Amino acid sequence: MQLRANSPASDSANTTGDSQTPRSTLLPLLRSAGDLLRERFPLTVQGVAVLVIAMFALRTFGYGRMDLVVFALAVCALAIVLFSTVIVLLGGLLLRYQIVDQLERQVILRRHIARMKVEAGYPNETGFTMSTMPWLPLISVRWEIVRPDAIRTRNRLSEDEQQWEEEIIPLRRCKSPTITRRFTVRDVLGFSRFSWRFTQEGELLALPQAGSIKSLPLLRSLTAEDGIPDPGGHPEGDRMEIRPYVPGDPVRNIMWKVYARNRHLTVRLAERSVFHSNRTLAYLLSGPNDEAAAAVARVAVESGALGEDWLFCADGGDTPTNQIGEALELIAQSRALDGAHAYGLDHYLQHFGNQGSVHCIVFANAEAGPWLQQLRATIGRFRVRFSVVLATDGFITSKPRPRWQKLLFNDSEARREQRESAGQATSVVELSRLLTELGQLVESTMVVDRRTGLTYDKRMNRV
Repeated sequence: MQLRANSPASDSANTTGDSQTPRSTLLPLLRSAGDLLRERFPLTVQGVAVLVIAMFALRTFGYGRMDLVVFALAVCALAIVLFSTVIVLLGGLLLRYQIVDQLERQVILRRHIARMKVEAGYPNETGFTMSTMPWLPLISVRWEIVRPDAIRTRNRLSEDEQQWEEEIIPLRRCKSPTITRRFTVRDVLGFSRFSWRFTQEGELLALPQAGSIKSLPLLRSLTAEDGIPDPGGHPEGDRMEIRPYVPGDPVRNIMWKVYARNRHLTVRLAERSVFHSNRTLAYLLSGPNDEAAAAVARVAVESGALGEDWLFCADGGDTPTNQIGEALELIAQSRALDGAHAYGLDHYLQHFGNQGSVHCIVFANAEAGPWLQQLRATIGRFRVRFSVVLATDGFITSKPRPRWQKLLFNDSEARREQRESAGQATSVVELSRLLTELGQLVESTMVVDRRTGLTYDKRMNRV
């Protein structure tokens, strides 16, 4: 028996928003229909082609013209396809019974109920093993994890060469209470296959890859009171403002020494100022290509960039928390495995946005989307100061080059263009428009590049 397990699972995009394009809706349906057909129909495309050609040749030339050579070849082709199908079905049923029995015994022994905490982009061992089974002839077996999605599965042979050990590389963050694997048995000629799925209990928590982000500036923002002059603040800072006395001013604020010199009543009042808020509300908005935003939120939570008194929540999370471990779970859970999470910032601020002097820091992807209009409505609904942290995986500074020019660039340039074409990078022009629009809505904005770890202000100057 040959074993192969290097096929990546489908990396479907996690879409959010109120509307979806027909293409984004049709592709998952076609993919699901293809997977269902592959698991229910035992013949592959090659097997169906050989079967049709052999039957056509047998009917047209073998019986129609009594060509004995074509007759023999067609019969042999049909026999090979039939034999391959029978071997794959029998071997698959036997192997399925053995694997299911092995997994069920492992569940009974509670060997794989333990929680797996991994990081996206790095190989991790799951502890799942399967014997090599050399007694199965002319067939190969492979498997892949299909739920959670966006997980690449590969296997290594153990030291005694008696078992295959599973190793996974999550491509995106996720949190799932179960793991579903799809096993596929094929013949060596590729004419037939037999597939089935098995769901195993055991939580899988995959955190977003931090990339080159090592630290972040202190993400506390300026609200009211104490010390830093700001015309938009409240008159609660140091008494620095001097003006003539008017009826109603406190007598204790009159400057008597000045009155003794020039016989004019003047008062010294508190200037309008701002201070670092002691309460920070942080929220992660989920959406397409939001891995960089999740990574920035993770670094902010782990490095203490939110300050001392903070509360974190994300789309898809019901209970906000100020514990690092629980906040990381909310970050992983913010990527929906089925459909999309609802916009939850309004519900979050309704419960915690009116508890004294607070400031809300929103983590989002550095590209315009449905979240922008929703955030605009939220800002108009709540009297809370907002800051937005945008995250990206690089910047697109030029137009796409013609195809003939791409052949002249080295591998690093090719990888950069591939990353940009995949939608992970952000256009500088579109980002400038987004920063301009956000600058009219929120108090401050910041851009973080996960690829380089650099931080920029609203004018794209390095912080």
